[in-house]
Amino acid sequence: MPDDMMDRAARLLHARQARLAKGEPVSLPLEMTSVYHLAGDPAGHKQYGRFDNATWEATEELLGLLEDAACVAFPSGMAAIAASLLAFAQSGDRILLPSDGYYTPRVLADRFLTRLGLQFDLRPTASFLDGGFDGYRIVFAETPSNPGLDICDLQAVSRVAKAAGAIVVADNTTMTPFGQRPLDLGADIVVSADTKAANGHSDALFGHVTTRDDAYLAALREWRKLSGSIPGPFEAWQVHRGLETLEVRFARMCDNAEMLAPRLRNHKAVSALRYPGLADDPSHNLARAQMDRFGFLIGLTLKDADAAEAFIERCSLLLPATSFGGLHSSAERRSRWGDDVAPGFVRLSVGCEPPGPLWAAIEDTLDTL
Repeated sequence: MPDDMMDRAARLLHARQARLAKGEPVSLPLEMTSVYHLAGDPAGHKQYGRFDNATWEATEELLGLLEDAACVAFPSGMAAIAASLLAFAQSGDRILLPSDGYYTPRVLADRFLTRLGLQFDLRPTASFLDGGFDGYRIVFAETPSNPGLDICDLQAVSRVAKAAGAIVVADNTTMTPFGQRPLDLGADIVVSADTKAANGHSDALFGHVTTRDDAYLAALREWRKLSGSIPGPFEAWQVHRGLETLEVRFARMCDNAEMLAPRLRNHKAVSALRYPGLADDPSHNLARAQMDRFGFLIGLTLKDADAAEAFIERCSLLLPATSFGGLHSSAERRSRWGDDVAPGFVRLSVGCEPPGPLWAAIEDTLDTL
């Protein structure tokens, strides 16, 4: 990890300390209120729970420190994605989305954005640069793509798309700022589902948007205030807690994934495997250039849907779940949600278990298929 990120990780743990008076709690308190005392002129004071909350502002501070940018918190990753589109697009605009990324933004665009007069196109992540970006208001990239783990050259995409007049939005959920920093690669806006690794404990929904552009920041904050897409203070408190251990958790998860990937590829039950950290992965060279770690997600393909389901159900150290990024290793068969993957494709989210027992449990299960 670069020295500046190590410095941010250290400062994150002491961010609250700088403002503490003697006798105040070290841990972040919960501000559970919807109204504030507002005698007289309200200007310059907290006014209402839809506008202000000290707990979510403290969480925004930590996320902003990691991103080196201003942060706007939202109640989920999809709320953050929706804000990154709806705060800027208007009727007649065209949006570009990845055809192989997280499927819900495509459903949102098809079922709701088109009703507002917006148009959208789809393009595979691996060939995201092909065709250029003329005519697009927003270019939305997800790299690595979820679940296929293809990668696009985010620096090149940002340069070409911005030259064409587009706003570049990058979904960095799978990597976190400890693995990849899209703003440093030229993106205008970064979105993330902090439900995943940032929180890390699989007990809260949360999302955020970051940008270094003051006009974009103002638009995002106005969208949140007027749409009511605000995070709850308790969820913000949970994510604040999770962020304090993100650096060590992310390192362990990536270490475990790098250990598992070559062993899985060589197992007779695995017919195909995607992991950017493998030297022969199609995305490896690009991953080395723009990512600090190779991530904690692995895509493995077993012979069919039954084999995939048996693997997930039988392995004692795998949690069958549709999310990822938690302390527990988890897995799911993604074609059941309609992703364009083989029926036996399994998205494996590698957690923080000790590596020896984790591999033993996975290997023993694969041996039974």
